[in-house]
Amino acid sequence: QVTLVESGGGLVQAGDSLSLSCADSGRAFTSYAMGWFRQAPGKDREFVASITWAGQRTSYADSVKGRFTISRDNAKSTVYLQMDTLKPEDTAVYYCAADRLSQRTYPPIRPTDFPFWGQGTQVTVSS
Repeated sequence: QVTLVESGGGLVQAGDSLSLSCADSGRAFTSYAMGWFRQAPGKDREFVASITWAGQRTSYADSVKGRFTISRDNAKSTVYLQMDTLKPEDTAVYYCAADRLSQRTYPPIRPTDFPFWGQGTQVTVSS
C-alpha cells in the first residue's frame, strides 16, 4: 500500500515562488521514481516533472523547464517541486505520483507509468 500526501499549495502572484512537498509512506520509497503532474480546470492531466529513484536523472515538461526543479530526500521519503517565476497558466491542482517499476533507469513521464497518486494540492497564480 502506498500513500502519498502533498502539501505546500496556495495562492501567489505572478513571478512568485512556491514549494510543494509529497511524503510517501508504505513502500520502499528509495527504489521508485516519482513524478509531479497537474490538471487545470477543463484540461487533461499533464506531466510536469519526474525524478529517478536515486535522483540521478530528471525530466521536465517544456512549459516548466528552467523554472521548476524536482528533487527528493530519500531519508525523509519525500519528493519536492520548487516552482519559481510562476505564471497564471501554472494554476492547477498538482499531484505527485509514484512509479510502478523498481529502480527504473530513466525518469518516466506517462501517467500510466504511475499507479499511485496523491490527493492533489491547489496552486493558484494571480496576474
